[in-house]
Amino acid sequence: MPTPFQLVLGVAALVGLGVLFVFGRRAVGTWLKYRGTRVVECPENHEIVAVEVDAPHAAWSTPQGRPHLRLEDCTRWPEKAGCGQACLSQIEASPEGCRVRAVLTDWYAGKACAFCGRVFDEIHWHDHRPALLAPDGSLATWRSFAPEQVMDVLASHKPVCWDCHLAESFRRDHPELVTERPPHTGPPPSMA
Repeated sequence: MPTPFQLVLGVAALVGLGVLFVFGRRAVGTWLKYRGTRVVECPENHEIVAVEVDAPHAAWSTPQGRPHLRLEDCTRWPEKAGCGQACLSQIEASPEGCRVRAVLTDWYAGKACAFCGRVFDEIHWHDHRPALLAPDGSLATWRSFAPEQVMDVLASHKPVCWDCHLAESFRRDHPELVTERPPHTGPPPSMA
């Protein structure tokens, strides 16, 4: 039979684990919410910049109330590293809305592929990333651009689905292996 001391110790351990679970869950949620690159408008020069929030700091400060946000990195640093970080208000207003992936997902939504005309629905960023058709006719991937260039790229490029990106890349890289056939426009041949 446990002693009274062991019972109190057991209850204290359970309460401690419960508190740790509640605050740990909150901290992990905050870390997930604020990690990743974001694009915001710099209040100083009104240009689009890419920033990273110090997600571990935000997560650590969450149990004390609202998370305390501060920047970990900015494309204007190190020259402007001592700025007032006024851009954080944009992130506080829309934590997900200024995330680069969310901006791109919103841009592709409802648009049609420049080659096949298929309308974009769900995008699989982990394995079937869509691409872009540049104004000069070249194909580009998002890895070709810095995050702060996203808004300019969206204004000048057209969406390309994963399948067409693969097909067009192959066609452009290996024209000797591709046989072009004109589209069939008449009735189907009879099967006599």
